Amino acid sequence: MKAVILAGGFGSRLLEKTNLKPKPMVEIGGKPILWHIMNIYSAHGIHEFIIALGYKAEIIKEYFLNFYAINNDLSIDLVTGETTIHGGRQPQWKVHLVDTGLSTQTGGRLKRLRNWLKDDKMFMFTYGDGVGDVNISALLEFHKSHGKIATVTTVRSPARFGRISYQGNQIKKFYEKPESGEGWINGGFFVLNTPAIDYIDNDDTIWERKPVDKLTEDGELMGYRHSGFWSCMDTLKEKNMLENLWNSENCPWQIW
Repeated sequence: MKAVILAGGFGSRLLEKTNLKPKPMVEIGGKPILWHIMNIYSAHGIHEFIIALGYKAEIIKEYFLNFYAINNDLSIDLVTGETTIHGGRQPQWKVHLVDTGLSTQTGGRLKRLRNWLKDDKMFMFTYGDGVGDVNISALLEFHKSHGKIATVTTVRSPARFGRISYQGNQIKKFYEKPESGEGWINGGFFVLNTPAIDYIDNDDTIWERKPVDKLTEDGELMGYRHSGFWSCMDTLKEKNMLENLWNSENCPWQIW
């Protein structure tokens, strides 16, 4: 199974860092948050990733092109130019880096990946700026059990995020940006059957609006409640909080 990760946005709410690099490459503990997200999936046996690129795509490409050199010790013979990489324990990942346009919206990025997913019945789909101790294996089993097209992982967080209302495990309303109140919110970590892509019109389609609304209206969106740790990295305050947690003895999302 593949995991699609959105990594093309401008990260405008974290300009202190994203004026130089895309938000998924902002580091937590010396590693890009993208690396942390991929490790969460990899801990549950998902090792193939499609990264949807856009803003500063070249920085993400350069990181993976030089992944072994960056993450291992090197010996360089300056006379001959010969370089030896002293390999250590490295993830068994296959990574597809796909340019999905500079200004393409979240749904449009996914739609552009349709051909990359043509042989898949279902896939994972998430944002490149959120981490959590999500049980990916349990999430996948939940998705398979209900037979619907889409599952969203819902988490608890303050009112600045869109709220979600439930009837049983079925999503009844997806409020993108309510003015007040707390409750379940969209935490990413979707599981989608490939027909979900057909709900997206074009590059300008925001996944969290028309496609999610239509899936909800059709009774095809179910929610997996995650009561453990989850956080996005929208602000410098959140980035610093994640950094402090990573440096603690019990980093909650380090499940690998």
